[in-house]
Amino acid sequence: MDILNNPFRALLAEPTIPLGTWLMSGNSATAEAMGCIGFDWLVVDMEHVPIDYRDAYQILQAIAGTKAVPVVRLAWNDAVMVKRALDIGAQTLMFPFVQNADEAQRAVAATKYPQPGEKAHGIIGTRGYAAMHRGSRYGTLADYGSRANDAITCMIQLETPAAVEQLEAIAAVEGVDALFMGPGDLSAAMGHLGNIAHPDIQAVLKKCAERAHAIGKPIGIVGPTPEMVQKFIDYGYNYVAIASDMGMMMRQANAFFAAMKPALAKPLTTGAY
Repeated sequence: MDILNNPFRALLAEPTIPLGTWLMSGNSATAEAMGCIGFDWLVVDMEHVPIDYRDAYQILQAIAGTKAVPVVRLAWNDAVMVKRALDIGAQTLMFPFVQNADEAQRAVAATKYPQPGEKAHGIIGTRGYAAMHRGSRYGTLADYGSRANDAITCMIQLETPAAVEQLEAIAAVEGVDALFMGPGDLSAAMGHLGNIAHPDIQAVLKKCAERAHAIGKPIGIVGPTPEMVQKFIDYGYNYVAIASDMGMMMRQANAFFAAMKPALAKPLTTGAY
């Protein structure tokens, strides 16, 4: 397998909509299990989960044994964070809370090595170079340096009304491969904290899918339930995620606990002691 052909782009070209989930447990065994279930892509969340780079390194190794494609969501749009994520083998990066085209361009630049002629195309790569890391298969990919720039998928997350307003401008930045809506933060920014089902939020999410389609840019989203995710698919989202490993575990654990709780009540006894 040629790992420099980005597998997430291949997913977007499939006739079916790629289904993913969030990895919130920060555990490599759980990540591997989610990959074995059959999810197409898995988000290694370094923003809201206490995952450091060694944890992410091991989680990526675990996912590599499955058919799932990892997506690393960075904690912030920071060039050092980008460099470290790419060096441990991430190929598809999700940048949170990007607000405008300038921030999107900074994100793209951090994923690229400086190459002759890039400035003429609007991209000035700023990624620091090292020859020996997991991304280059420890130096065994002789052409890694010359091909790495084209092997990275840059996914930009829109999470506020200000970012939504700039959707077309952000999408037009060279090197932005896909957009991703953050419905949770959008709900907070619009005054409906956590209520992504609110009609105002749903209207914005539907319109964003339509706008992305109009300019031919893939757009994805995450939803908490199959019903909500189906609604997003109906809106026209190109790739979707459902809940998270922790969310699914807690939901099932709660159901098991609720089912067993009545049986745990001790029968009343009578009589004097």
